[in-house]
Amino acid sequence: MANNISPTDLQNKKNEYVILDVRESSELYEGKIDGAITIPLGLLIKKVRHEDMNEYKDKKIVTFCNGGYRGNIAADELNKQGFNAINLEGGYNAWKESKNK
Repeated sequence: MANNISPTDLQNKKNEYVILDVRESSELYEGKIDGAITIPLGLLIKKVRHEDMNEYKDKKIVTFCNGGYRGNIAADELNKQGFNAINLEGGYNAWKESKNK
């Protein structure tokens, strides 16, 4: 399991990370995190395994989906391939909730 970052911590440190949204395009109607790069989970795994994401190897990465499960899978896969990735705890749903407080 990958390490997590809370929505509040990410808000305070957002400029330190490349943010990868691993949701499917059909889920994006719910909104997005400004500056996030959208790469659905299956495509992300394919790109990582084919070394098509190496431009991000020296960056800190945060992954997220709607609830956190797929974001965690994405961060795990990135870490297995030598990246520095963490997951947004609670995913986009938690991000939205933290912005409404």
